Formats: sequence, C-alpha cells, structure tokens
Amino acid sequence: MRHGKKVNHLGRTDSHRKAMLANMATSLIKHKRITTTLAKAKALRTYVEPLITKSKNDTTHSRRTVFAYLKDKDAVTILFREISEKVATRPGGYTRIIKLENRLGDNAEMAFIELVDYNEVYGKTAKVEKKATRRRGAAKKKAEEAPVAEVAAEVKAEDAATEETATEEKKD
Repeated sequence: MRHGKKVNHLGRTDSHRKAMLANMATSLIKHKRITTTLAKAKALRTYVEPLITKSKNDTTHSRRTVFAYLKDKDAVTILFREISEKVATRPGGYTRIIKLENRLGDNAEMAFIELVDYNEVYGKTAKVEKKATRRRGAAKKKAEEAPVAEVAAEVKAEDAATEETATEEKKD
C-alpha cells in the first residue's frame, strides 16, 4: 500500500528522477514552456514551484539552495533576474499544465507545462469589440429604414414638385 507516499517515482531510480527533474526544470526556466507527459509535468510542478518561491528572496543562501537543485548557472540567473520579478506579487501557482492529445507511438497522455506569467494566449486581455446584436434584425432594419425613409420623403417631395410644375405647364 502507498499510504502517505506522495512522490511519483516515474519508473526511475532516485538519482535518475532527480537528474531528469533538474533538466526539465532548467528547460522550463529557459524556454518558459515545455511539452512532456502528464505524469512528468505534474512531478515537475511540485519540483519547480518551491524553487520559484525561493527565488523571490534574492540572497546568496537562496541562490545556492536553488543551484543545488538546478545545477545550471544560466537557469539560476534567469530565475532570479527575470522570473522572480514577474512573480513577485503572485502568492503561488506559477505553472500551468494544459493537456494535449495522446502521443501517437505509445498513447501516453501529453501536456504543456508553462510559466503562467509568460504565456502568449491567456495572459493578455483581448480587446473585445462591441458586437451588434442580431436577434431578429430589428435594430438593423430600423437603422436602414431611417435613412431610406428620409430619402423616400425627399424623393416624394421632389416628385410632388415636379408633378405640380408639369400640371402647371399643361394648363398654360
């Protein structure tokens, strides 16, 4: 039984799993989004979110602690300079997992894992243009009839004027 055991071993030895998660976390920090299996994405989320929280406090001790996990100077620099500034006000939940369709070869569940503040799709609020309601088209008809009615009234007035001049000419 697995009572109280929260770590997904992912079918790997401890050293292999730690090395794989360190590499995946480094890739996530450098590229802001990676594609992997759903199980690895969930394991990576529990691995990388405490590191991002640690990066909010830029001290030598926290840098060394994060470096012990990531083992990559460039990733630590990016994490403490860029990412920690963007997530400074966020109280957690720095990553998002988006499920994809299953992989063709082995039908494994695939997923994106991305940093929430760096996405192009969800973060930006799209400018919503005001749509005209088109339930029955009544508003559209009224809008078209108003100029048409004015033009029709002008045409009738012109027709009436021409008819009067025509009748006057016939009388003469």
